Amino acid sequence: QVPPSQCFVFDPAFSEQELALLGELGLRLLPENEEGKHRVGEAATLFYMIHCGKALYNNLLWSNWALGALSKMVIIGNSFHGIEERLLSRILERDYSYIAKVLKGTEEIAFPSHPHYTDTFNDTSIHWFPLQKLKELSCEVWECVEEPTYQECDDLEIIRK
Repeated sequence: QVPPSQCFVFDPAFSEQELALLGELGLRLLPENEEGKHRVGEAATLFYMIHCGKALYNNLLWSNWALGALSKMVIIGNSFHGIEERLLSRILERDYSYIAKVLKGTEEIAFPSHPHYTDTFNDTSIHWFPLQKLKELSCEVWECVEEPTYQECDDLEIIRK
């Protein structure tokens, strides 16, 4: 029931044909590559980010690093707990610190498996950030708000501006 004019889309790999179709559907195209740093507004916001790189999730969290903003977000994308399991903790904390910091404030439910799409949605989860859980995070979690730079990141999965 969300009007198309309130749906924003962006992928740096969209073709001209895809852009034209999305425009015809009435969806709003973000004018530039925000590298995932899109801020939520006043309304609850759903981010559909299937198979995105870790830096996009990390950037999105950073750009909304406040109780009020995070508690309005829902992310459908790669499992944060899966990311935590696959990365060394020092790499997670160094390169993707906002994912690492918000894990204890996240509720996550895996998509149910489907026999025809096991390779497509095998690591997809729905994430949300209940206000009460966010309030339970330590004060130190909220103090550091440096913009991620990924200087030491070897496997950056993001298309830069």
